[in-house]
Formats: sequence, C-alpha cells, structure tokens
Amino acid sequence: MHDIEIPAPHGAQSLHAIGRVLGAAGISLEGGGMWSGQAHYLVDDAETAQQALEQAGLGPVTVRPVFIAALDADVPGALGRMMLQLAEAQVALRAQYSDHDNRKVLVVDHPEQAERARTALTP
Repeated sequence: MHDIEIPAPHGAQSLHAIGRVLGAAGISLEGGGMWSGQAHYLVDDAETAQQALEQAGLGPVTVRPVFIAALDADVPGALGRMMLQLAEAQVALRAQYSDHDNRKVLVVDHPEQAERARTALTP
C-alpha cells in the first residue's frame, strides 16, 4: 500500500475529479482524506493511480510509502503513545489518517524503522 498526495485546491470539485479519474482507472481508495488543499489516499496500485491522475492533469502526484498500525481507539492516550514511539525512533511523520479497517495510516520517511519502533516498544 502507498499514500498518494494530490493537489485539491478546489475542495469538492477537486475531489470529484480525483474520484472520477481513479474510479475509471479501477483504483479503490482504502482510506484517506483532504485537508489544507491536499488530498491523501491509501491505494494498492500507486503507479496506475499516479499515471491516471497526471494524465488527467491532476498532478503532480506524490507517492510515498506508509506504515499501517493497529490502534486501540477506545483507549485514551493510545495515539500519543504511538507518536512518542515514532518520535523517539526519529521517524519523520508527514501525514496520518485512518483506513477502512480503523488502522492508522502513517506516511513516514522510513516505514521499516517505524515498524521496528512499534514492535520494540509496544507493551
């Protein structure tokens, strides 16, 4: 899985165009959202998504690796503890959102380092 970041300067109009192009390309969105004029979506086939969006003039599209982690959403402070683990491991976090399975999608510089930090520090 990868995160794709797409400019979305026109809000709903931009998301309509993104959704239309990705749907026509057979790309399913597994999580994501839009904030500050940028859309982030979790996709399985990032190469096809990037190609379709850029051919439609909806770029530039940035593809980044992700680290997907389970988080007990009903436990107060769980997100803070997860972020402390990543910060202590010096993992740079670019974006965070949830997927359709209520897991945290973390767009990070080094997913393997994030995985090791979570595995080593999880109680």
